[in-house]
Amino acid sequence: MKLTDVLPIENTQLDVPGDSKKRVLENLSHFLAERITGLDSDELFQGLLARERLGSTGIGEGIAIPHCRVAHCKKITGALLKLADPVDFDSMDNMPVDLVFALIVPEEQNDEHLQVLSSIAELLQEEEVRIQLRAASSIEAFYQIAISRED
Repeated sequence: MKLTDVLPIENTQLDVPGDSKKRVLENLSHFLAERITGLDSDELFQGLLARERLGSTGIGEGIAIPHCRVAHCKKITGALLKLADPVDFDSMDNMPVDLVFALIVPEEQNDEHLQVLSSIAELLQEEEVRIQLRAASSIEAFYQIAISRED
């Protein structure tokens, strides 16, 4: 599964507000619910919060990959956000997060979920990619940087 299969350009956003992890997840839930037919923003928000209670999705280097399974989701869908200001995400390295790649997954897609999570983590662990994403000044540039590493 390619990144372009789960991340349409409409699901990328720059300068996203949020003064806390909870507020970022709430904004993210509304953002995705507007784009996914039949998805309830409150249900998504609760799913993302429940996943965070299991352990932070802040993976370090200013990156978070919040994700959850959702009953009304028909296909794996991602969103890539650059926050207006970094926020504490309880990351392993204690660095605040400014790059967020969210993933919403249908309940039954276990293998695909893990494959996509792995691909996203691998992409965002590349220092050059993080530098370019943080320097992007347009949604188009931001999106192209994210998908540029696809085979």
